[in-house]
Amino acid sequence: MTPQAPTPAYRRLSVEERRSQLLDAALGLFAHRAPEDVSLDDVAEAAGVSRPLVYRYFPGGKQQLYEAALRSAAEELQHCFDEPREGPPLPRLARALDRYLTFVDEHDAGFSALLQGGSVVETSRTTAIVDGVRRAAAEHIFSHLGVTDPGPRLRMTVRMWITAVEAASLIWLDEDKQPPADELRDWLVEQFVAVLTVTAGRDPQTAALVAGLAGDG
Repeated sequence: MTPQAPTPAYRRLSVEERRSQLLDAALGLFAHRAPEDVSLDDVAEAAGVSRPLVYRYFPGGKQQLYEAALRSAAEELQHCFDEPREGPPLPRLARALDRYLTFVDEHDAGFSALLQGGSVVETSRTTAIVDGVRRAAAEHIFSHLGVTDPGPRLRMTVRMWITAVEAASLIWLDEDKQPPADELRDWLVEQFVAVLTVTAGRDPQTAALVAGLAGDG
């Protein structure tokens, strides 16, 4: 008589694994519905767990879960800008955008939920989470450009470009990820140079920066 294959042992999830599971389920829901239309029962069902278990990990209820989900997506997105300070700055920016667009491609629900959190849910904490990603991106860019004390025109230009990158990413998802990611990346780098060039006509600091980028090229 052929012995039966052993039944796989049930593996209990660790605290971090369970928390990650709940956050992933929540991000998927928050990306496609307004937060007020998502209940803890919805999150529990999406994760395949009970409502009391969700409360055990997030005793503050849906608002705590929502903020934790946003923070999880924000922390992962910020890592996209980690790039060694080696070589010309524009290729570095292109590599950072490659990682950024890969994140958008692979985590479209989380990315959408993150940006929606900055405008749909009007609380100081959620706004701070989203704004923190934008500020971190700006600081990384200034660091790559070798700028330690950006003036108001340069700061505004970089922040405007970051907003344009966010908008382009959301439109890219809505347009079935067309054009291809590498084409979008190159286009965004070219737009970065273009907006700097416009600002350079009004700001000596940006003019010197643009001249340096042209020399690196």
